[in-house]
Amino acid sequence: MQEFWALTSKGVEEVLAIEIKQHGGEVVKLGLGMVRFTATLDTAYRLCLWSRLATRIMRQIHAVAVDATTDVYEAANEIDWLQHMQLHQSLAVECVGKHPTIDNTQFGAMRIKDAIVDQFRDKTGERPNVDRLDPDVRFQLRMERSHFYFVQDFSGPSLHQRGYRKEQGEAPLKEHLAAALLIRSGWQYTQSLFDPFCGSGTLLIEAVLMARNIAPGLKRPQFAFEKMADFDNSLLQQLRAEALGARKPLAAGVRFIGSDLDARSLDKAKQNANRAGLSDVIEFRQGDATELTAIEGISNGVIVTNPPYGERLGDLPALIPLYADFSLCLKQHFQGWRLAVITSNGDLLRALKLSKLKNYKFANGPLDCEFSIFDLTEQQVQVSVTSAPALFFTESDSFANRLKKNVKQLEKWAKREQLSCYRLYDADIPEYNVAIDWYDGEVVVHEYAAPSNVDEAIAQKRLFDIVNLVPKVLGIHTDKMVLKVREKQKGKDQYQALAKAAQYKEVTEYGAKFLVNLRDYLDTGLFLDHRITRHSIQQQSKGKAVLNLFAYTGTASVHAAIGGARSVTTVDMSNTYLDWARRNFDLNALAGKQYQFVQENVLDWLHGCKNQFDLIFVDPPTFSNSKRMEDTWDVQRDHVKLLNMLSKLVSAGGKVIFSNNKRRFKLDYEALQQAGWQVKDISAASLPEDFKRNPHIHVCFELTRV
Repeated sequence: MQEFWALTSKGVEEVLAIEIKQHGGEVVKLGLGMVRFTATLDTAYRLCLWSRLATRIMRQIHAVAVDATTDVYEAANEIDWLQHMQLHQSLAVECVGKHPTIDNTQFGAMRIKDAIVDQFRDKTGERPNVDRLDPDVRFQLRMERSHFYFVQDFSGPSLHQRGYRKEQGEAPLKEHLAAALLIRSGWQYTQSLFDPFCGSGTLLIEAVLMARNIAPGLKRPQFAFEKMADFDNSLLQQLRAEALGARKPLAAGVRFIGSDLDARSLDKAKQNANRAGLSDVIEFRQGDATELTAIEGISNGVIVTNPPYGERLGDLPALIPLYADFSLCLKQHFQGWRLAVITSNGDLLRALKLSKLKNYKFANGPLDCEFSIFDLTEQQVQVSVTSAPALFFTESDSFANRLKKNVKQLEKWAKREQLSCYRLYDADIPEYNVAIDWYDGEVVVHEYAAPSNVDEAIAQKRLFDIVNLVPKVLGIHTDKMVLKVREKQKGKDQYQALAKAAQYKEVTEYGAKFLVNLRDYLDTGLFLDHRITRHSIQQQSKGKAVLNLFAYTGTASVHAAIGGARSVTTVDMSNTYLDWARRNFDLNALAGKQYQFVQENVLDWLHGCKNQFDLIFVDPPTFSNSKRMEDTWDVQRDHVKLLNMLSKLVSAGGKVIFSNNKRRFKLDYEALQQAGWQVKDISAASLPEDFKRNPHIHVCFELTRV
């Protein structure tokens, strides 16, 4: 008997241990993502051919007790490496785990490689070659607290690669995890199987391979053990022949059905099934999981599926109704079936409004997932079939009521002020820490980063309730809601791109039209809290030369032009936002040589500017370390320097309007007054009606020369 390690994904260990026992191995120990077992060579070969759940089989070649001072090179030198590989074979070495004498796993692997190479050089005068990508022999050190375990790759490239899946969807399950889910679901080979989010078809293909007793390793061209000194080719051929003879027909009446809304994913699934030799067994059809109807000819069966669960919080608005509508279809048409769902966001399962029978934890790649099982009994399908997903917290109703109250108060005001976009809610209830902005029929929900003392899981559940309630309160479809996470941004991250939807929407304020983009950037192209300041610029601009610095999308410039400015100069470092500013001018039918757009670092441009202006608006970022700047910018540190640079640009009787959004910003009155500025704080007067709940959203000052 020899000792082996079977590697797998987190959560699969227990079912893998059962599989090992079924094929004749004796389990020694279960660990995270691995099962240690003893087996004969016959059983080890058999597991490489038959394991549906292991990703790799490793043979242990040496184990040594260690302490905190053990040198990995000396431990590796205890092994006679010439017994485990030949000089002409290339090798690769991996290192897993932690030890006090090893700074990182790459260093540990290098020390073992050195021991192997030095031993070959001492005994043969030559050294083997290293090939990290495609070696003939692969060794691994697995470090535990009290032992070093040296193992050799026995199976070769990951066993999850069955050979049929060259085409896969955007979020594929690996084959071994799909097999584990099927086993945990309780599905029996005599039951029909349905996957309504089938993607590239992996769950269905694995199910048919299991039902027909087809060994998953049969199509593998070679195993790593075939290059070992004790390889028994006749034994392997015997096992292959036995595996070929073990195939079974499907049980009568059993059907395998997959549907997906995406035609491209279905094409990939069909190609994968064809390569697996199962194209005549699996039925693929295009369909929306939120519009399912009963499957003709099947009264009950098992649904195992991997629906979209998103990796970003911004995916929640679309996913909550997807799960809710999917559940409604199941309740209406699939009574008597079993449902098994894997998701990395367990909170989404609440939208199903079903009671769990069982729940398992798995890792799907880097994501920790829940695999939940539900029986669609008569009682289950009768429960609240038309109601919305349940809320996590009863106090979330208070949030909904506050939002309703704000809408009622602000709608008439906004119409009177000619505004199609405004803020509806800004963390009015501290526990519901979001801002909600209305953009003429669409809404953006900004989740502020939670304080460190707030439990992340509770904050996530409150956010789920918010996303659940906002469309209902505002009477909009969920695809009209955009969710964003707002954190402290620095430098080039300030206007970080989030997506590339390129969907622009026209909104209005005080007679000006603007294009906003609700989905592609953290900010939309229009800072709503500066609305009064922009309107004031419009009212003061007639016949004046106006300068807009750090102009972003040029909204203040548009107001100045609409107000009759003699000239408007718009300066920003970003071509993206200057192009956006030009489009805003075009939208308002503003054209002419009097409107100048300058793409340059503002501070550099100011050094070379010879012109004078009657009205200057400057709204700099809080902080910037853009690669286009030689130095960093900090508005608290640098505002005096910036404003003093403007002194030579302001015409007699001219004015500078200076604002920024840094919390706890302190204007250096003394330094500015010494430089000849007269300063007036207009922060309170510049605060719009919809931002009065947050009086510290920005500061704003008027500066004139004494």
